[in-house]
Amino acid sequence: MGAVEVPVLIVGGGGCGLAASNFLSDHGVDHLLVERHADTAHVPKAHYLNQRTMEIFRQHGLDGPMVEQGAPLELFGKLRWLTSLAGDGPLDARHIHEIDAFGGGSLRERYAAAGPVMPVKLPQVRLEPILRATAEERNPGRIRFGHEMVTFSDEGDRVVAEIREVATGETTTVTARYLIGADGGRTVGGALGIRMQGVPGLLDVTTAYFTADLSQWWQEGTLLTHFLNAHDPDLCSNLIEMGPSWGKACEEWVLHFPPMDADRLDEESVIARVRELLGLPDLELTLHHVTNWTVQALIAERYRKGRVLLAGDSAHRQPPTVGLGLNSGIQDAHNLAWKLAAVLDGRADDGFLDTYEAERQPVCRLNVDWAVSAASHHQAVLDTVGLGPHAPAQRRQRMFAQYFDPTPIGEVVRARTAEILDTHRAGCQAHDFEIGFNYEQGALVPDGSLPPERVPMRDVYRPTTRPGHRLPHAWLEQDGRRLSTHDLTGSPAGFVLLTGAEGGPWAEAAAQVAEKLSLPIHAVRIGPGAEYADVDGGWERVREVAGDGAVLVRPDNHVAWRSTGAAENPADLLANAFASILDHRAAEGSAS
Repeated sequence: MGAVEVPVLIVGGGGCGLAASNFLSDHGVDHLLVERHADTAHVPKAHYLNQRTMEIFRQHGLDGPMVEQGAPLELFGKLRWLTSLAGDGPLDARHIHEIDAFGGGSLRERYAAAGPVMPVKLPQVRLEPILRATAEERNPGRIRFGHEMVTFSDEGDRVVAEIREVATGETTTVTARYLIGADGGRTVGGALGIRMQGVPGLLDVTTAYFTADLSQWWQEGTLLTHFLNAHDPDLCSNLIEMGPSWGKACEEWVLHFPPMDADRLDEESVIARVRELLGLPDLELTLHHVTNWTVQALIAERYRKGRVLLAGDSAHRQPPTVGLGLNSGIQDAHNLAWKLAAVLDGRADDGFLDTYEAERQPVCRLNVDWAVSAASHHQAVLDTVGLGPHAPAQRRQRMFAQYFDPTPIGEVVRARTAEILDTHRAGCQAHDFEIGFNYEQGALVPDGSLPPERVPMRDVYRPTTRPGHRLPHAWLEQDGRRLSTHDLTGSPAGFVLLTGAEGGPWAEAAAQVAEKLSLPIHAVRIGPGAEYADVDGGWERVREVAGDGAVLVRPDNHVAWRSTGAAENPADLLANAFASILDHRAAEGSAS
């Protein structure tokens, strides 16, 4: 039996665990990752990387291959509703509605103004190999697939785990200061007695993953197509392209539909169902994988217990609507990585890690609730077009046919339906959820201000430097080089203090506090005559402080503190801010 000592042990090599590995390496934190499967995901799973997640990957130098392999926004920026993909019946292959989604179409300008990078469509089956390759490159020999954690125990000052190589049965004892449970909730959370709160079974679904040439019928530029079945609402389904080529050239697809009986999941029966739902009885296809699964709406009652921290699906599970599941997991890892680095190198006390739960749990709880709300909205869609459960079966097709009727009745049905379907923007245009989420308590100093006013549909993002919010993006220029405000922070720079051309005293204060506290603090002045030029006044419009004020930004690009103007003793004020941010000594037993 071997033995390994390492600061951090990551259990789980999916998107969240591999992201955590990359982020920790970027922060200089030694760690070991174990994953019981021999390889990364073999099915597409999540497929939408939202704008905030792509910003995070960009910050850590990971976005290049994702942009290269993923679908660009012009090839996935719409959501569509059809009766079927094809067919020769009177209600087959009929277009019902479409809406711009996830930054596409009319939304593009808004998204482009809000961040330095746009969303990307890249299924997990293609994302995870990218993350694994970079994780292995950054942490050679420490990314171990085909290894499972058999047992673990929190010894108070360390975690001791037994790791077994699946192929050989050989075991290794790993001692770590902290353990990240990113195993999808299979072992770690349950072993700690942490309950998942919420609804464990919202909906049962069958998913078929297959290869087929749909170029003759597929409408390019669609993230997801909903099919509303006029004969039976229980046969409503949705189709998603999964690459590796995109648009009409797409080879692989996923079709989600109401559950088939377990004894009917044979290849012949599933292929027949796929053909039926698409309206293509003679379609040639190769079925790769089929599964029955349950949509859940759960949040862990705790994200931390002692030296163990939960992330990703171990901490929250939600419907795929709004696309917040994997994105939330990546953002968990991003929040946690810099905090572990701060604790492990002595810049912060162990209690500082309590801010991980304080920040991420409320955000993820709201994400889960929002996804449930968006999923339930689909029922309102069915009711609108006459396919709801209260519509008598013998009248259902006639009611649905009214939608396509050229009479005044048909016109009003279409108008009503369009208004209802446009409210789906709360799910597919939720820009404020994607990048506008914020932390109210944690590693920050509240200044008493209120968050920007939010619209009910959360489809409008309003930038702010209020503590706890993501740093607003603005384009800057230095010596002819164009860069984002987001490029000023990250693992090499640590904290950054943004101030204006008149903010010389703040820059001097940052140098004094950095030396006194042995902290990486980089002061940046933006404005006329300063080292960074404000391109088109973008930063001045969003900074919300005067030119002699200051905004302190954390390594994860969230604002930690701000001063709206000059201060009599800026060094003392800044030092006190850091004391509030980093000194979170937990009350006795709070993390036990």
